[in-house]
Parts: sequence; C-alpha cells; structure tokens
Amino acid sequence: MLNRFKRFYQEAAAVSDDAGHGVLLDGRPLRTPAKAPLRVPSRPLAAALAGEWAAQQELIRPQAMPLTGMACSAIDYVGPQRRKVVGDLATYAEHDLVCYWAEGQPELAERQQAAWQPLLDWAALTFDAPLTTTRGVVPLAQPPAAVAALGAALGRYDDMTLAALSVAVQAAGSLVIALALTEGRIEAHAAFESAQLDELYQAEKWGEDKEAAARRAALRAELEAAERFLALLREGAA
Repeated sequence: MLNRFKRFYQEAAAVSDDAGHGVLLDGRPLRTPAKAPLRVPSRPLAAALAGEWAAQQELIRPQAMPLTGMACSAIDYVGPQRRKVVGDLATYAEHDLVCYWAEGQPELAERQQAAWQPLLDWAALTFDAPLTTTRGVVPLAQPPAAVAALGAALGRYDDMTLAALSVAVQAAGSLVIALALTEGRIEAHAAFESAQLDELYQAEKWGEDKEAAARRAALRAELEAAERFLALLREGAA
C-alpha cells in the first residue's frame, strides 16, 4: 500500500458476519495486500476502515488510510511473524529514548526528568521492568531481566494491538512511550511531546525549521492514528 492508484469502486461499507468484521467495496470483501481477507475483531474499527476507503477521491492515497495500513500489517506481517515482531520491538528497550538524558544542558535535563521519569517509574511498576538512565549518548546496557519483562509483556498483546504499538514505537523512538500510549497511561499528544522533547526544546531555543516541523507533524499524526486504532479495538471489545 505504497503507491497511489485509481479508485475502482463506488461504495465502501462495513460488514459483520460469523467470520468477524470487514469492509465491502461494491459488495466485494476487501483483502490485504497479501490477498488475505481483511477481518478485524471490532465493528467500530471496521466502520472506520470503511470510512477511510469511502473518503478516497479519484486516486486512492494509501498514506491517507493509516488504520487500514495497521490492520493489514497485523494480518500480513505481525500474525505470521509474531516472534520476530516481538523481538524487534523489545530491542528498543535496550536503547530507549527516555533513558538518555541531556548532559551539560540542565534546563533540558530538567524537562526530560519531569516528562520521562514518571514513564520509567510506571514501566517499572507495571511490567516489573526497571530501566537505567544515563546522561549523554554513550550506549548504556540495560538489565536483561527488565528487557525480558518488556518482551514478555509485548508477547501478551494480540496481533492488532501489536501492529498499532509498532507504529507508535517507530514514531516515538521509544518502547516505554509506546507502551504508555497503548495502555492508556498517556494520550497521543503527551506521547508526541515526550518523544519530541529534545527537538521541541531546540526549536524553542533556536527557532523552527520547516522541514523538521513537517516531520514532527507526520510523527504526531502517526501517534494519533495508533491511539485511534487502539481505541476502536477497545470500543468493539467493550
């Protein structure tokens, strides 16, 4: 789902049956890029997917359908490769953004501590995964037990949740922030501000860069999409 292509349908609608919830395009079931049936466990999520397809114009823009992208990823990639996905995500704990605080910049370090320490405390209590912090960028070895505990926590998520969490991890550059978003500990705007704390501080101090601002806007949108995807999953399970 990378390139634009011409719209080939008139109507998009959600459908529910014994196989779950999906999307019909002119009455035909929507499939993933790997040709698997696109089925999700939540009626509200299926309705949102149908909304993304209905909103497309003459040319379909896959980048404008983040929820569909996450659902397809869950089916085509996460499901068949759960062990690899969990392992790759767990490696973020070994060099998590929130463990590296500024050196020689006391004001920035103070902001980092205020934003990041509560998340680290939460992760330690919630997952029994106390991570170590340092100042500077020299790589820091994390306690293997803490990394293993976070990996075990990841393994308990279903494929759909893992797909959304993966988007959040990559957007935030932090497993801790992504887990906090997934568990409802923080909202997308707080996840964005925590993940971009350093960059926002530098922009405040030295001025805004248009390219950097555009990149940050894209990252914010990814975190907001992941949050919405997770909320729709929970709404269907309620």
